[in-house]
Amino acid sequence: MVIRMPYGGGINALEHHSESMETLFGHIPGLKVVIPSTPHDAKGLLIAAIESNDTVIYMEPKRIYRAIKQEVPEEKFKIPLGKAQVISPGTDLTVVAYGAMIREVQKAMVLAKEAGISVELIDLRSIYPIDRDTLAASVKKTGRILTVTEGPRSFGVASEITQIINEDAFLYLEAPPKRVTGFDTIVPLPKGEHHYMQSAEKIFYEMEKTVKY
Repeated sequence: MVIRMPYGGGINALEHHSESMETLFGHIPGLKVVIPSTPHDAKGLLIAAIESNDTVIYMEPKRIYRAIKQEVPEEKFKIPLGKAQVISPGTDLTVVAYGAMIREVQKAMVLAKEAGISVELIDLRSIYPIDRDTLAASVKKTGRILTVTEGPRSFGVASEITQIINEDAFLYLEAPPKRVTGFDTIVPLPKGEHHYMQSAEKIFYEMEKTVKY
């Protein structure tokens, strides 16, 4: 069974419709949780989810429903569940994100490039199962990691990624793992929502701080 659901903020919806609950579902044994960030991935992940023998929670960032256009093959194709994608290779810093946060990180990467920072961007795609190998391999190359998520800070996906790196790539770290996340509160009403959401400026600030550690 595949359960599709929109999630996330950034479009001034009612507060309880803007929560990011991927950690909640990822914590339930037996469920797989995937989040696409592009039209191409939306199709490939959905087909893989339908053909999976497990129950899959397929979360769609509503912030990017109409935000981007992309050519998608008409033929059937699948993107393996549990496999992250290295979108942009880099040497100074690994940045992990997913869903709507990919576009915010890419905006921050423009600022990073101007500052001479080479960023390796990883689209997680799958919250559970999570691609430990790709994460560890990247950090072994860059020595630093920053995770960007929309959900609350405590007990989140960013915390899990930090622990994975501590277990699988600790001796390669040149700076403490960092995270840019939402706050430990519900998403504010529309007039205050921008204070909660991640921005390119917030992400770049942590990028620069981590590289200069």
